[in-house]
Amino acid sequence: MIKKLSSFRAHAAIFLVTLAADQITKWWARARFSLPNGEPDYGDSIAVLGDWFHLRLVYNPGAAFGLRPHDLLPFLHPMSFYVLFSLVAIVLLSLYYRRLGPTEPAGRLGIALILSGAVGNNLIDRLFMHKVTDMFDVGIPGFYPRWPVFNIADSAVLIGLALLVIPPFFASDKPEDSPEAVPHDPQASVSPSPDSERT
Repeated sequence: MIKKLSSFRAHAAIFLVTLAADQITKWWARARFSLPNGEPDYGDSIAVLGDWFHLRLVYNPGAAFGLRPHDLLPFLHPMSFYVLFSLVAIVLLSLYYRRLGPTEPAGRLGIALILSGAVGNNLIDRLFMHKVTDMFDVGIPGFYPRWPVFNIADSAVLIGLALLVIPPFFASDKPEDSPEAVPHDPQASVSPSPDSERT
């Protein structure tokens, strides 16, 4: 299945579809769960699978799943940190995408997903809203704390990293089978003598 998604066109389509789905779901969450002043209505949610899976609105000023890597560089504004980090990551991942080539479809697909998440969260959300919109609330009923609220871009980055990191551990170290050697006929390489041609 992954080999069928090894072309650049397929990866570009996956990038655009994932990015569009991320932005559409974020727009819906803001329209559905926002108070008149624009703040999230934390008391409002939709139970999709009981307490296992809820839809709600949460704004996240940090990174995916509530992480705060921008605290490592406190002299930078959080928005500047994430935008610069995303731009550097996009350049490096694009170069790595070209280096992998079509013979490593899982890694190239993973990079396409990571790029869609980076653009969706750290560029579009932060440049226009200065924060990230999250809406997927997952957890085990009766167990706290719950998993940090996340979005499609977070999921794309996580799946992309898995596709980039895990497959090399299962790659076969055996060299590809070389084609069977054609039996060599020593007489075939011996050119006929002039005497034999006259006879």
